[in-house]
Amino acid sequence: MREIFKPSDIFILLASLFSMGISVYYWFSGMKDAGMFIGIWVPSILAFGIYIKLLIYNKK
Repeated sequence: MREIFKPSDIFILLASLFSMGISVYYWFSGMKDAGMFIGIWVPSILAFGIYIKLLIYNKK
């Protein structure tokens, strides 16, 4: 049976969750500009992961 999550998928998800966690930490510690700046990394990381996944699966 084919795996749903490959190690690269898990890495991308963990990176985006880490970024979101750091963003929330900065937001609630009073550094709202830094929190917003880091928060916009989350969709960029996920989009990069989707792009890489499309590149890999279109070669097969």
